[in-house]
Amino acid sequence: MTGTLSLSCLSLPPPPTEDDVDLEALVNDMNSSFESLYSTCSSVQSESVPLLQHNGQLQHSTTSPKQRRRRSQPMHILAVRRLQEEEQQLRTSSLPAIPNPFPELSGSPVLSPGSLPPCQPSGTYIINIFSEDGMGKVVEIPADMTARDLCQLLVYKSHCVDDNSWALVEHHPLLGLERCLEDHELVVQVQASMTSEGRFLFRKNYAKYEFFRNPLNFFPEHMVAWCQETNGAIPPSQLLQNFLNSSSCPEIQGFLYVKEMGRKSWKKLYVFLRRSGLYFSTKGTSKEPRHLQLLADLEDSNVFTVTTGKKLHSAPTDYEFCIKPNKRTELKELRMLCTEDEQSRTSWMTAFRLFKYGIVLYQNYKIPQQRKTLSHFSTPVRSVSENSLVAMDFSGRIGRVIDNPLEAQSAAMEEGNAWRKRSQRMNILGSPSPLHPCLLNSVIHRTQLWFHGRITREESHRMIHQQGQVDGLFLLRDSQSNPKAFVLTLCHHQKIKHFQILPCEEDGQIFFSLDDGSTKFTDLIQLVEFYQLNRGVLPCKLKHPCTLVAL
Repeated sequence: MTGTLSLSCLSLPPPPTEDDVDLEALVNDMNSSFESLYSTCSSVQSESVPLLQHNGQLQHSTTSPKQRRRRSQPMHILAVRRLQEEEQQLRTSSLPAIPNPFPELSGSPVLSPGSLPPCQPSGTYIINIFSEDGMGKVVEIPADMTARDLCQLLVYKSHCVDDNSWALVEHHPLLGLERCLEDHELVVQVQASMTSEGRFLFRKNYAKYEFFRNPLNFFPEHMVAWCQETNGAIPPSQLLQNFLNSSSCPEIQGFLYVKEMGRKSWKKLYVFLRRSGLYFSTKGTSKEPRHLQLLADLEDSNVFTVTTGKKLHSAPTDYEFCIKPNKRTELKELRMLCTEDEQSRTSWMTAFRLFKYGIVLYQNYKIPQQRKTLSHFSTPVRSVSENSLVAMDFSGRIGRVIDNPLEAQSAAMEEGNAWRKRSQRMNILGSPSPLHPCLLNSVIHRTQLWFHGRITREESHRMIHQQGQVDGLFLLRDSQSNPKAFVLTLCHHQKIKHFQILPCEEDGQIFFSLDDGSTKFTDLIQLVEFYQLNRGVLPCKLKHPCTLVAL
């Protein structure tokens, strides 16, 4: 009876179930287990740590378990992460330095876990640059040197005039492909994607940014989709803004010859070039998404000019271009395209560059005008503007610019007549010598950059094509039909024309003329300088000399 009463007086708690958890006990256990963790992490100091430092000794906080639980739970995770980071740093720094067997690849004499660059190249690299005559030059450049900086370096070392028209060309002779590198591209990265037969060429390219000067000549209305939705012509500034603005959706459309992959046959398809890629329609000229198929991607590709289209690819016309992936590819992986004329090919290739690079191209175009200093060398580079040639009158006390074209032409004629009179007076002085004016006038032009000697008509066409086919691009050469005459080769509206320069004799002296003796010049230098200021019988003025440089 007594045992029964004693059992009834005891208030025993109910037996714990599997779902009940003592949160306070769990938090206390977590705090005690992390005391050693916080003692090792001296950098971690926070108010939520359940240990307080007082008089150099660690004491437990007097806060309530509820407050302690709320403040301590998230800080444990942060402390663990910091401790793991410190252990990782200690582990990597304690590893010994390993000798690097390829220091030229990484730019470091030793290999260590913290010194290996993940993505960006470093150090210096050896680049082979070739000129038009096939001669090469070895240049050591840093990994972050752009194509513009390398061109300016070559201009300075070759003692050329920097007129912002030099370019670095990626050339693949076996594939018959070449393209002009954009000024912002890293040369080392481009070289890494080239095959062993690929090489860099250094040459002029006057047409690199010609579309910013004359956009309507590149994109006629029938090729631009949103031009058909407007009434009237679009101003050039608005046309450029739509192409450079990434939020706008213009597209280039038209018929192209497309070479089938792995075959020699070509098909004429209606093609659309958009920011997302190059597409063709499987049903006429339909733009419906279900009728469009992707031909090539713009992001990981570049557009190339094909130099051996008819011979290597059996192209239907001479105006072929190619979309090549940014990797080492074979001939069968290239996307070959062909247009009906040179203007259409230029429009498609220019639109490809605009859609891929956008505003970056416009920034590249503006940088030379701002005359920024070079980033990799500080030596000043000579510069001359293409519009720096003007007619001047120095008859008065001070010189003045002649704005009237008729007055400029008469001044040039007077200067030419004065030159003839001076040379005639020198003829009377004595017998001809190696530097006699009569002999000097017949050979002095051979020192000029625009004179190319005995090259063929086809070679002059190739040089004009390679350097841009812009209005006013010209060269002079010896005539193949008349050994005493010369030929002026001039580009106008993307067409190449030839004008024969014939010698004529007057009062015992030889002159040169383009217009059957109406305008005579004592030598070819005077002739070129005159037509740089005056159009005369030519379709346009002489603006850009076709120049070759020896590296």
